[in-house]
Amino acid sequence: MWRLLFICILMMGWGAGMTPLSIKLSHHYRILDVPGGRKHHLGNVPRGAGIVLWMGYLLWVLLGASGSFFLKLSATGATIVFLCGYWDDIRPLNPIVRLVLHIFAAFLVLIPIELPWTHRILMLLWIAGTTSAYNIIDGLNGLCLSMFIVATLMASRLGDSSLWLPIGSAALGVLHWNFPRARTFLGDGGSTLLGYLFASQLTFSIYANYVENTPQLFSIWKLIIFLLLWGGVPVLDTVASIIRRLCHRCSPFLPDRGHLHYRLIDKGFSPVQTLGILVLLHGALLELGLYFFTRFIQ
Repeated sequence: MWRLLFICILMMGWGAGMTPLSIKLSHHYRILDVPGGRKHHLGNVPRGAGIVLWMGYLLWVLLGASGSFFLKLSATGATIVFLCGYWDDIRPLNPIVRLVLHIFAAFLVLIPIELPWTHRILMLLWIAGTTSAYNIIDGLNGLCLSMFIVATLMASRLGDSSLWLPIGSAALGVLHWNFPRARTFLGDGGSTLLGYLFASQLTFSIYANYVENTPQLFSIWKLIIFLLLWGGVPVLDTVASIIRRLCHRCSPFLPDRGHLHYRLIDKGFSPVQTLGILVLLHGALLELGLYFFTRFIQ
């Protein structure tokens, strides 16, 4: 317990202390988010917080959790996802290439888990989809980080807190620099990294701790319901946006202001109020997912 607390403090200190350096580097190399279109922030904002989270996760895996084969695979997949997003922050990356890399990263963390082929395909799509969903929801100061922090706290109740609390602590350290005034953004590299870490580690938690002992209870339909609930606001908002765009005969990948955070702001809620509403909604969905898990699956 004390060792975990010490690691969490170190990870939070890493996030809080290294972010200013990433801000300076982003300014130096002109990795900046320029306002315009749907982006209403003032001035050019550096997109360097993601590199702090990525390096912090690698250090934790190498120094604090080096014995886990899954975490080694996760660190490899996280590196692929982060570098893919970071490249996209610097210059546009072909969406097909990006999708293929996300699916490959999802495939890596499924290697040590024995699954029926239907479960494996579903988990592969869910990990890749959640990776993108956290990127899509990152349109408000502090929102993506807050979603991730809440998710790690809730997931630690599944019984594997040493897997969750260190990475949640690193995100908490970075949050100060992203909310309420954004002195840095996560960028595509950081937001997709958070989505990938959450989805991949949740997959490992539920299968390693529960499902391998009771596979007959974990039907594909129960799995779908559980994943939708535990995807929380990012996944449900992304699914709703895709359905909405298809109904309007638009490309499902076309950006717009139809996401929940934009709708709340357009209705007159302040950014802080919007963040509070969505974080509470996210927590409620995860709590419902946890109840469903303990009631029908565990």
